[in-house]
Amino acid sequence: MGMNGRLAPSLLKRPVVPRHCPGAYGWACAVTRVRPTGKPAREPPPMRFSSLTDRIRGDRVAAWDIHFAAWTAKGRGEDVIVLSVGDPDFDTPAPVRDAAIAALHAGDTHYTPIPGRPELRAALARDVARRTGLPVEPENVIVCAGAQNGLFNATLCLVEAGDEVLVPEPMYLTYEACVRASGATLVPVAPDAATLRLDPAALAAAVTPRTRAIFLATPANPTGIVMSAEELEAVADLARRHDLWVVADEVYASLTFDRPHIGIATLPGMAERTVTINSLSKSHAMTGWRAGWVVAPAPLVAHMGTLALCMLYGLPGFVQQAALVAVEQGDEAVAAMREGYRRRRDIALEALGSVPGLRCLKPEAGMFMLVDVRGTGLPTMEFAWRLFRETGVSVLDAGAFGPAAAGCVRLSFAVSEAELAEACRRIAAFVTGLASGG
Repeated sequence: MGMNGRLAPSLLKRPVVPRHCPGAYGWACAVTRVRPTGKPAREPPPMRFSSLTDRIRGDRVAAWDIHFAAWTAKGRGEDVIVLSVGDPDFDTPAPVRDAAIAALHAGDTHYTPIPGRPELRAALARDVARRTGLPVEPENVIVCAGAQNGLFNATLCLVEAGDEVLVPEPMYLTYEACVRASGATLVPVAPDAATLRLDPAALAAAVTPRTRAIFLATPANPTGIVMSAEELEAVADLARRHDLWVVADEVYASLTFDRPHIGIATLPGMAERTVTINSLSKSHAMTGWRAGWVVAPAPLVAHMGTLALCMLYGLPGFVQQAALVAVEQGDEAVAAMREGYRRRRDIALEALGSVPGLRCLKPEAGMFMLVDVRGTGLPTMEFAWRLFRETGVSVLDAGAFGPAAAGCVRLSFAVSEAELAEACRRIAAFVTGLASGG
């Protein structure tokens, strides 16, 4: 367009005809230029891209198609209950929102320190020290745009081509992408088949001279498993003996129901080799704020700051002010949400636990539950799609989290108790209908 909103003369001389072509993430737009004579011009050669995105794109993303279909249907006003994503339905606590609004009104819209504001890093260090007893200092903390950003940054700072990273299954999808982006190789470790808990012997057997790190999540997504002291000690023993890093994803640490969370960094000799990833997304219902942090040895935090200079350049100040209030004043709100998720878990267990053909794996934390649907006789993906099309309830094929979860679907508690109860009623009726030949 010209400066006055008119088409530039060069475009008037070369009319364009838009055409659409399918791209990797929907519809990409291409343009065919047409000469004044009406004859199409020769297409330009294909653009070349880095192989990075091809390398990190896994083969499990198709499981999310059902979630996108559910959101689309819900947006059209259809009777849909979305249990396929972990986005809390709770509102961000009012004091946290108010802090961001006040910061915006005060003009807090400028650049911020790359590793985070000193007052937020100090508050996070105090909070971690209070909860763990570890002597955490501000230089051990870097603020990130959510846990995912911190995980990606830490991975690229820790491993590279030729290294191996051990990850117990089932695992969150993006672990694989982060490791592949670094050039390292992810080595999945199968869990105990009956419980999906860590198999310490299998983990030990997977260690090779190329092993550089172990990634673990406790509490875990998708299982809701909280690792026991004995399981953590088995991991720590391997890390100490083989001089390995441990990257601990603890974003659900404050949402435990039955077994208390233990940070692996608190075990003897582990603080100096542990990278703890955390965020406010799930604990404070702040998924859209992208406020997270990493606690690690100071030299690693310095390296992460170097990378953050190129990939983030500082979290917005008003987000950091909101995060500061969440960290310093949010315990009561977190406790209320935790009890809300506990009630929802119990609702789902009671509604589905006795349905023939289903086997529920009781979660110890978080907002997800795995349900083994092999007893229905349907392949998991077919079960999920038929359930959605026939009842309007969307769940996720848990095979997306690795072969260990094959045969299960993951359902979320991130809806109201009434919606969850109705969704479970529909699931139970659907499964009962399958058993009767429906």
